[in-house]
Amino acid sequence: MDERYTISDPWLLSPLPIYGSLAREDYAALGFKCGLEVHQQLLTKRKLFCRCPAGLYHRDGEHDAEVLRHMRPTLSEMGEYDGTALMEFKTRKQIIYLLRNETVCTYEMDDAPPFEIDDVALDRSIGVAMMLGCNIVGEVHITRKQYLDGSIPTGFQRTAIIGTDGDIPYRDGMVHIRQISIEEDSCREVSDEGHWRVYRTDRLGMPLIETVTDPDMKTPEEAMEVGQMIRWLSRASGLVRTGSGTGRQDVNVSVTGGTRIEIKGVPSLRMVPRLTHNEALRQRSLVGIQGELAKRGVTPESIEGKGYDVTQFVRNTTCSFLAKALEKDAVVQAIPLPGFQRLLETETQPRTTFLKEFSDRIRVIACIDEQPNLLLSTQDVPTLSSHEWRRVIRACECEEDVPVIVVWGSKEDTDTAIQEIAIRAREACAGIPNETRQALDDGTTGFERILPGADRMYPDTDLPPIALSDERVDKIRESLPIPPWERVARCRELGVNENLTQRFARSRAWWLFEALLGDLKEGKVSPNQLASLLLDRHCARPPRVEELEWWQARLAEVQSGEILLEALWSHRQEPLPRRETEVAEKWFRSKVAEQPEDFVRHEDKREHALLGAVMPSLRGRVPGKTVRAWVKEVLS
Repeated sequence: MDERYTISDPWLLSPLPIYGSLAREDYAALGFKCGLEVHQQLLTKRKLFCRCPAGLYHRDGEHDAEVLRHMRPTLSEMGEYDGTALMEFKTRKQIIYLLRNETVCTYEMDDAPPFEIDDVALDRSIGVAMMLGCNIVGEVHITRKQYLDGSIPTGFQRTAIIGTDGDIPYRDGMVHIRQISIEEDSCREVSDEGHWRVYRTDRLGMPLIETVTDPDMKTPEEAMEVGQMIRWLSRASGLVRTGSGTGRQDVNVSVTGGTRIEIKGVPSLRMVPRLTHNEALRQRSLVGIQGELAKRGVTPESIEGKGYDVTQFVRNTTCSFLAKALEKDAVVQAIPLPGFQRLLETETQPRTTFLKEFSDRIRVIACIDEQPNLLLSTQDVPTLSSHEWRRVIRACECEEDVPVIVVWGSKEDTDTAIQEIAIRAREACAGIPNETRQALDDGTTGFERILPGADRMYPDTDLPPIALSDERVDKIRESLPIPPWERVARCRELGVNENLTQRFARSRAWWLFEALLGDLKEGKVSPNQLASLLLDRHCARPPRVEELEWWQARLAEVQSGEILLEALWSHRQEPLPRRETEVAEKWFRSKVAEQPEDFVRHEDKREHALLGAVMPSLRGRVPGKTVRAWVKEVLS
C-alpha cells in the first residue's frame, strides 16, 4: 500500500468505545450535544382537521379500498425546491394507501379542503405548552410542511406553533423548550420494498404535539432522562393519549466539527442513550475521514463520479447473489474512488464501516434494497474471483489498489446508485452531510433521507389565523394540574413513600388526590394510603376515575367504619359492607369444618390453601390480618 494512504488519525486506528465506557468528560471532549423533538398524540375524539374519529385502528385485511399515488416536489414560496423533496422524487416510489371508511374521508386523500381546527385539540395543546412554561402565541398560524415520503397523501403536513420559550427544571439547572407545535399525525407504514411503499391511513390526521428542546443535553443518559420528563409531564396533564404507539421522539445529535443529525422516530426512550452514543462515534469518525481525505488532496472536484458498465466481465460469476440478479437481466456497474484507500473499511459505528454509508444511500434512493446491494474490491470478503476483479478494475481505468464499488439492478436504478455513490464521496470531503437517520434495532443508525431545510415550510392558504383571546387562555390555565416536580415536593411533604411519589407525579389521577385530601380524617386514611388507592386499585373502577363524588362517598364510609379500606381493592364495582367480627368468625369456622381432614397433603401449603378457600367471601369485609390470625389458630 502506498504510504500516502496510511491513516494517521488515532481515532480511526483504535477500536470504537462501546456504550457505557465513556464518562461525562469524554463526551465533553467530543463536543457532544443533543436536543429532542418529542411527539405525543393528544386525547381527542376527532382528528385535527376533519370529523373522522381519532384513536380507531384497523388490522391487516380490514381496509375497504386502496389508492395509488406518486409524489412530486413543488416550489417553495422562495421559488426553490427542498432537498428532501428532490431526494424522495428520485426514489420513484409508488405509494399505496389502505383506506377504511370508518377512519378516513375525502380530506385525508386531498380531495376536500380542511375543516376548521378541532377546538379540543387546540385547547389541549395550549394546556401542555403552559405546563412546559411556554409563552402562548397570540395567533395560531397554520403552515404546511412538505412530506414526500408518502406518509401524508397531500404531500404536506399541516402544523402550527402554539408556544415558545419555555423551561423545565432538570437536576441543578433548566432545559430550554424552544417551541411546541400542534400537527397532524402521519400514516402507519405497512411495507417498503423496492419502488413500492404501503401505508395504513387510520392514524393519519390524528392531532399530536411536538415539543422541541434546545441542545442542552451533554450526555446520552441526559437525553433519555429529559425525554422521560417531557413524556411524564405530558401524560400527567391528562391531555394526551397513552400506550404503545402514542408517542415517539426525534433525537438531534452533533459533535465538534460535525453538524446536526436527526435520528427519526425513536419508538422507545430506552434506545436513546445507545443511539446517541453511536451517532456521536459516527460523526467523530467521519470528521477523521474528512481530515484523511484532505491530507491526500481529495476534493469534491477531484472525484469524477463516472460509472462503468461491467456486466460482460462478470457474466459467468460464481458469486451466488450476483449470478441470481444476472439471470433476471440485471445491469452491473462499477465506480472507482481514488484516494479512498483503506477508508471504506474504517469502522464508524459498532460492527459498521464507512462503506455502509454508501450502501444506505443506494438502498434508500436507488431502491436497491436486497442485501448485499454492493461489492467492494478491497474487502477481505470472497465475492468476485480475482480474475473478475482484475477485469472490472481494468475497465474502470484505475490502479489496482483503488477501491472500486460494484452495484447491480435495472439500468435506471444502477444509474441512480452510481450518482449517489459519487455524491456521498464528495460529501465525505466536506465532512458530515445533513441527514435524517433511522434508529436500528442494534443501536446504530442508518440513512433515511436528506435533512429538510427551511424551504419545506410555507403558509397554508386554506385556513385563516386563529386569534387566542386572553379569556380562553386563562380558562385553560385555571384547569391545569400542577407539574410533576411540584407534585413530588407536595407528596414528600405529606409523607407519601418515594416509590408512590415518583409514580404519582405523572398520574392523571393527581387532581383527584388533591380534591380528596381535604376529606381525610387524621388516624383514619393517610395521604400515603390514598395515593396507593388511586394508583394501585386493580379492580373495576367507576366508569371514569374522575368521578369525585364516588370517591368522596367511599372515603366517608371507610372513615365512619361502614366499610374497610381493603374493600376498595375488591374486584367488585361497589365495595361490600363490613361484617361483624363475631358473625364472620362463626362463618369462617363453619367453612373450616367443611374441609376434609386431609384437604392438603403438604403441611406447608395448608395455610395458603385455607386462605384461598375463605378469602373470596371475606375479602374486603373482614381485615386480612384478622383472617390470617384465625387461619393460624385453627391450623395450630
